[in-house]
Amino acid sequence: MIRWSHKLLIPSKPLIILLLRQNSVFTLSRESIWNNCTERRNTFIPHPPLVHVNPVNTRHGIFWMLLTGLIFAGVTGIVRYVGSNMPVIEAAFIRYAIGTLMIAPFFLRNWKGKPERATLKLHIVRSLIHGVAVILWFFAMARIPMAEVTAIGFIAPIFVTIGAALFLGERLHLRRLFGVMAGFVGAMVIIRPGFEEINLGQFAQLGAAPLFAASFIIAKKLTARENSSTIVGVLSLGCTLTLLPGAILQWRPPTSEEIGWLTLCALLATAGHFTLTKAFAAAPITVTQPLSFLQLIWASAIGIMVFGEPIDPYVVLGSLIVVTAVTYISHREIQVRRRAQTPPAVATKV
Repeated sequence: MIRWSHKLLIPSKPLIILLLRQNSVFTLSRESIWNNCTERRNTFIPHPPLVHVNPVNTRHGIFWMLLTGLIFAGVTGIVRYVGSNMPVIEAAFIRYAIGTLMIAPFFLRNWKGKPERATLKLHIVRSLIHGVAVILWFFAMARIPMAEVTAIGFIAPIFVTIGAALFLGERLHLRRLFGVMAGFVGAMVIIRPGFEEINLGQFAQLGAAPLFAASFIIAKKLTARENSSTIVGVLSLGCTLTLLPGAILQWRPPTSEEIGWLTLCALLATAGHFTLTKAFAAAPITVTQPLSFLQLIWASAIGIMVFGEPIDPYVVLGSLIVVTAVTYISHREIQVRRRAQTPPAVATKV
């Protein structure tokens, strides 16, 4: 019986290996194998190396994620306030038009000329999908409580996981599949079909979630061809053009107050994407993702204090299930990616 050493996979007894090389038989003793492995010990790693997380960076990541939740809750509150008094598509158009003007300097500085035909098609499709998702989101914000809009929005990463498996060829392992199923259970707890009538606002937000996920998946494909400034700039311009026809049909002169609120909305949205990027860069996603649940707390607080919206315990419970499922899926994706980047021991024995 052969027993293998704990560290370097060295047999505890002499091992005879038959090598059919030039019709010869070689006997490799324990000592010869040990000497060979000692010279190349760095290549014999039975497990991927441990990743040490800097506690200072983790604290920074937690801070940025908390700030991100507050900022996006503020964006939601502004859309809730403005969208209740003016046409939804007009409000969305003005917000994206202002956002386009804000990022135009960065976009033009990194512009590399006309993209390839295939890349241009991806930009156009993404702009159309994202534009429709924005209309649905603005529509939902004006008709259902802020907490419920935020909670249903948590299921978007679930659709990203499914879309990546269908369109990007990523494998949907059993554990990730269980995470997806748990996420949908959480969504059903929030909506409670059969127990409560599903209204148009809920339908709109349920439609927006997979569209935002599709936009994210296309953005993931574009990252291999374009820089981030170009991707963000083209999306902002494309959404503005997508929303323009509907805004013209429903246009009414906006007040100076509405312009001010939508300008602040664009500023906060831009700042929120910046702080979110800082959070992901500073700390593992398994640390930052659960903190996104606090966005529901901030949104609920704004809804209660500003709009007099009640707290629904089922929305809180369903959101907790969804965020837990999304965190688990993110953790599994990190583990798979880490193993893919670390070559197996057999591959290094050359």
